[in-house]
Amino acid sequence: MEKAKKYTINIAGLKRDLPICKVTDDLYIAAFICFGDAEITEACAREMLKLVPREDYDYLLTAEAKGIPLGHEMARQAGMKKHFVARKSVKNYMPDPISVDDESITTNGLQKLYLGGDDAALIKGKRILLVDDVISTGGSLRAMEALVKIAGGTVAGKIAALAEGDAAKRDDIKFLEQIPLFDADGNPK
Repeated sequence: MEKAKKYTINIAGLKRDLPICKVTDDLYIAAFICFGDAEITEACAREMLKLVPREDYDYLLTAEAKGIPLGHEMARQAGMKKHFVARKSVKNYMPDPISVDDESITTNGLQKLYLGGDDAALIKGKRILLVDDVISTGGSLRAMEALVKIAGGTVAGKIAALAEGDAAKRDDIKFLEQIPLFDADGNPK
């Protein structure tokens, strides 16, 4: 059995070996997963908070699912009592949800992101910091931006733990580290 390929990264003062995973026949990514890794989540949240002054935003918004631990931990460390999660499906507890299309590199096909009307009402007139674990194509960010706009808020900034591939060249996002995309042999593209 062939040994799984890994990509080693140093982020927020910690070293992690990320598994290289297939997205398409010729595109592979280094999978950065915060779920279950409290140490990396806490460290990344701490360092991400240093990149955007607290007085620049009122709330955080992240997308389900992998951004949830980072968004929650950033809100906790910043002393915020509320932050928002754009969901991938409508939940019974979401009154009058708003929705936008979302297409990301790690999701097959088009999906939607939803925000309850109660959360949308809190976003109206507020400055929102968009939070993600990894920014690659920017699809989830575009969807979150659209939700904020529909809700009547303003995007105050965009931040991620990692920028993948060409996302690292963007000047509209802040991130801790960059990682490459990979070919089928596990070589950086």
